[in-house]
Amino acid sequence: MVLSMMSLLMSPAARSQPPDTGGLVVAPVIPLGQLGALSDLAFYGIQGTETLNIPVPPGLEPVALDAFTQLPVNVRSATITVMQQDRTLARIDIPPGDRAPIVIPLAGAEIVGNSVSVTLRTYLLPVEGYCLDPTNPLRLSDGSIRFTGVEQTPAAVADFLPPVLRQLTIFVADDPTRAESDATVRLATAIAAHYGTQNPEIVIAPLAQGQSGPTAPSAPLQRHIVVRESADVGVSLMSADGVPALLIAGPPADLANQSRLITSDLNRLALASKAVAGPLSSTPQLPADQTTLRRLGQPGVNATALSPQVGIGLDQTRLGRAAHDVRVHLRGSYTPLPAAIGGQLVASIAGEVIDRWPADASGTVDRWVDVPDRLLQRYTSLGLRLDIAGDTGRCGEFQPLTLTIDGDSPVLSSPAEPPVPGGFQSIPQSLMPRAAVGVDGGFDDTRRAVAIMTGLQRLSALPIDTEVMPVGDAVGAEGPAVIVSAGGWTDDRIALPIAAGGNGELTVERADSPGETTTLTLDPALGFGSLQVVHDGRRSVLVATSNDAPEQLDALLDWLGSNVERWADLDGTALIAAAGRQPVVFDPDAEVTAEQQAVTSADRPWWFWASVAAVAVLVLLALVALLVRAKRPRHRQ
Repeated sequence: MVLSMMSLLMSPAARSQPPDTGGLVVAPVIPLGQLGALSDLAFYGIQGTETLNIPVPPGLEPVALDAFTQLPVNVRSATITVMQQDRTLARIDIPPGDRAPIVIPLAGAEIVGNSVSVTLRTYLLPVEGYCLDPTNPLRLSDGSIRFTGVEQTPAAVADFLPPVLRQLTIFVADDPTRAESDATVRLATAIAAHYGTQNPEIVIAPLAQGQSGPTAPSAPLQRHIVVRESADVGVSLMSADGVPALLIAGPPADLANQSRLITSDLNRLALASKAVAGPLSSTPQLPADQTTLRRLGQPGVNATALSPQVGIGLDQTRLGRAAHDVRVHLRGSYTPLPAAIGGQLVASIAGEVIDRWPADASGTVDRWVDVPDRLLQRYTSLGLRLDIAGDTGRCGEFQPLTLTIDGDSPVLSSPAEPPVPGGFQSIPQSLMPRAAVGVDGGFDDTRRAVAIMTGLQRLSALPIDTEVMPVGDAVGAEGPAVIVSAGGWTDDRIALPIAAGGNGELTVERADSPGETTTLTLDPALGFGSLQVVHDGRRSVLVATSNDAPEQLDALLDWLGSNVERWADLDGTALIAAAGRQPVVFDPDAEVTAEQQAVTSADRPWWFWASVAAVAVLVLLALVALLVRAKRPRHRQ
């Protein structure tokens, strides 16, 4: 117990550092966030439930969930029970007080497929004479899993990627071939998709001429992969002390195919130290006009409360395309209301009611709900609640209601051309299912392309397929594209919202006159990097460029990559960064009414428009609010 309390008193950063034993992790304490779970768990109501899925590296076993508790007000006592199927693993009392440390035993949990799934149930007893506030949950914060054991060394290709990964370093030649760049971008994007919300850091490192691989083994919960074009084809473990690196090799026509192996279903059969993959399909999932909530990742939602409410996620990346005209056929049930109780069902998005209808004695939900295009985002939460009125007894104890929406509820949509919404909120879904990646600059542009594609992949529930090609080919391609032109943009086939000319002159789209531009000349000229989203009438293109200041583009990509939320929070059509300044969002189509701004701010974070002077330093000097608005980041709720 002394050791457990010591671990609780350590900072999360210190607790998350495993001892170094030649690349193998020993008895680590890993924060829930690094396991792909929420770091804070909330339990609502007198009886709350949360399911916790814990990835477990081979050789390790989870023994405890360490956290800090925060009880709701007016609660006399609380208990938490850990269940796995029908087995009770532990039952403990929750200590009183604010941010009290707690150790929840997990020993004895069955590990299935390198994962443990347990259900946490809480039971609250209010102080006599008080009602429990349904909006004030019991919280477990700063959660981490304590493991015992020693991680096993990978002995086969199938074992190489661990269930928990903090960092992947991909080594490629300092002057990579087109095939090596293509395989590297595909591999990095696939790894980001494979690990999902774990969000491992993905680093691209150069190999000097004649260097065959990394000079040192990887650190605990990290891996090294070498991508090399060669006549020898296959995926193999490289001999080394500690955790071996993985070599992906092959001729130009086959290198990308070999890179698909370790994230494919076929990888589990690669039970030797080397495997050669036959043709692996990268056929993207084709979007359909009709699907169901279950196919969108929601097997069904339900809630039990005095006024139950559920959230239905409409994720355009799960549709695999930009969509609009979204309709949801809500099917489900609710507890039939007695004659003395009146009620209505209310559908809303971002606090705005889009439909309501009376509840009746049948207890059946069977309603088509149209989602207005103006409220659509990359991810839209459709809320449904059951409002009631009448005598429900003391604390609502006499009328608990259950609201359920079935997973087979149909969802209809149509392809959106142009995307709805536009700008950064239109990506990555408007780049799916396959995007051309245009690079011309060798290692540095490959590294930049990886930073962009992994950032976009972390926004998507489905994998994004890529194909690296020269910039000119990507500009002329029929489908969507991500183009890296770090030194500047001169191709007039794609007109950027902010285009840099000579002698500090900028050409900027006007908000008051669509299709028209104005100019601004900066003296002295200012170097900046930018990401800009363009829709040319047939496809979406994301351009990463600068005005002869590639170091500013690198700084912008580093800023985005340092916080996974920054990609999700982007809006507008251009993100501009100059030295010594925070990046600024620019939107030439920012004719937004005060009412629309209020609706949007309720749905997701926004940056407030910066002053004209600040915008000036960031390329938009002297462009008044007619042309410019900028937003300051706010924590996402």
